[in-house]
Amino acid sequence: MSLNHVRPWKNIYRRTSRQIMVGNVPVGGDAPIAVQTMTNTDTADVAATVAQVQAAAEAGADIVRVSAPDAAATTALREIVRESPVPIVADIHFHYKRAIEAAEAGAACLRINPGNIGDEKRVKEVIRAAKDHGCSIRIGVNAGSLERHLLEQYGEPCPDAMVASALEHIRILEDNDFREYKVSVKASDVFLTAAAYQALADATDCPLHLGVTEAGGLVSGTIKSAIGLGNLLWMGIGDTIRVSLSADPVEEVKVGYEILKSLGLRHRGVNIISCPSCARQGFDVIKTVEALEKRLEHVKTPMSLSIIGCVVNGPGEALMTDVGFTGGGAGAGMVYLAGKQSHKMTNDQMIDHIVEQVEKKAAEIEAAEAASAEAAE
Repeated sequence: MSLNHVRPWKNIYRRTSRQIMVGNVPVGGDAPIAVQTMTNTDTADVAATVAQVQAAAEAGADIVRVSAPDAAATTALREIVRESPVPIVADIHFHYKRAIEAAEAGAACLRINPGNIGDEKRVKEVIRAAKDHGCSIRIGVNAGSLERHLLEQYGEPCPDAMVASALEHIRILEDNDFREYKVSVKASDVFLTAAAYQALADATDCPLHLGVTEAGGLVSGTIKSAIGLGNLLWMGIGDTIRVSLSADPVEEVKVGYEILKSLGLRHRGVNIISCPSCARQGFDVIKTVEALEKRLEHVKTPMSLSIIGCVVNGPGEALMTDVGFTGGGAGAGMVYLAGKQSHKMTNDQMIDHIVEQVEKKAAEIEAAEAASAEAAE
């Protein structure tokens, strides 16, 4: 059994929301928090888009969104949906007919921005298409594209204006007997984003899609997203997340999982606990961790690994991880298994040995889970 378990003092009590389906992925309720990303290819290029979708899915994406700006994109969408291993969300801006075409092409969800899709009559036509083709809808409110009348009323993008926009469009959906929807209220400002989501969480029981929009590059965007999304998730708010980075969509998925793993909300793959290294290190910690991150990408089983350079914190961290290595002296260190000292290993053989131990532990965890599932049937 993995040592990567939730302790009582680490519990996060999630906001109670109703559940919807995005294709075969449940969102909200007691479902795991779904991780999303978005392709950045030309959607009309089916091969390139499908390749990016598949790469994101392999990294752990539960749902992938693709932009549908024109008829060429919605025509390509049919084949993309057919070849995708995960549900596809069609991102719609400006032209409501693209939403209808996307629904007809098999999109699992339609993401519409209320501020720029048109009047209520057009939104009703999109709702009808979603009903006819079994799509859910995401109401995507962005601080940068609020409706003109709300900007005039509130003077600038603010939490109240964003929530008002969301509630207006929730009313339209519900007046048309449509409840398979989730909502986002995104901004590039962390404070504005967090305040809007907190207010919306109090105003509705629908699932919430979290995101800090246009967060930035890989490093700056990761930090901004970790602060914004992390605080909301820690408060129990959020049913699905998308980390918006000016980077490869696979990186968005990885960061999303790291945020969830850091809060104990979802686990996938090896959680590496490592020190920043210092003059006490018994081996090159930084290069070792870089190598292990690459070598262990194929391991999807949730488990923990500690890589600590010296005996100051190494033994203590190893007590709480499935596999651990603590640097010693004379070119060797100590291997820990299930929190206990196991055997010494030389530094030059350590990386290969740790990979072997992690793979072995992952197989044991998977076998135990399979046996437990079989016994429960």
